Amino acid sequence: MTFMFVKHMSNGTGPKLSATRAYLSGFKSNLSLDKLYPTSRLDITTIPKAPESKDGKFSGYIPMDKIQVNYVRSGGPGGQNVNCVSTKTEIRFHLASADWIPEPIRVKLTERVKNQISKEGYFILKSERTRSQQLNLADTLDKLRNLIHSVAQSLVVPEVSQETLERQRRLRERAARERLREKRAHSMTKQGRQSPTLDS
Repeated sequence: MTFMFVKHMSNGTGPKLSATRAYLSGFKSNLSLDKLYPTSRLDITTIPKAPESKDGKFSGYIPMDKIQVNYVRSGGPGGQNVNCVSTKTEIRFHLASADWIPEPIRVKLTERVKNQISKEGYFILKSERTRSQQLNLADTLDKLRNLIHSVAQSLVVPEVSQETLERQRRLRERAARERLREKRAHSMTKQGRQSPTLDS
């Protein structure tokens, strides 16, 4: 790295000082991102797009711009931190209009958490697990994510292998033969109990 020492003039101007300012204004360190990664197209000012849910599956992404986050005073033990800091976290969102949740999952989720939905249609989750706002927020989001995944899993129809289908077919055939054998045995027993008749 080259260092330039310039002798300042009494009035703070001069050709050498102007040249130094021009050099420094265009100076870039050897550790700058465009030199370390010359082929990268990353723009740090670009907000990444949310991953799309494919095939009706929940991607796990929760858009924070569509979630209301509130912090309130936590109850129970906790010392002065509980009395001074609002650490209890509450998240809410309008479930019916939550387009980031696939519709089949959203319908099933509405049925499962109907007692946790307000009159205005907001689904509410709370956490006061820790004495930290950030950790409680992470806990509520984790609860929501796990809940959605659980509902999505309940909608999945398990695939049945050919081997399982063949085993089920054999069991049905065996059960049918067993029922037929029992009916025949019962019929023969019934006939044996009948009184003999005299032919006229």
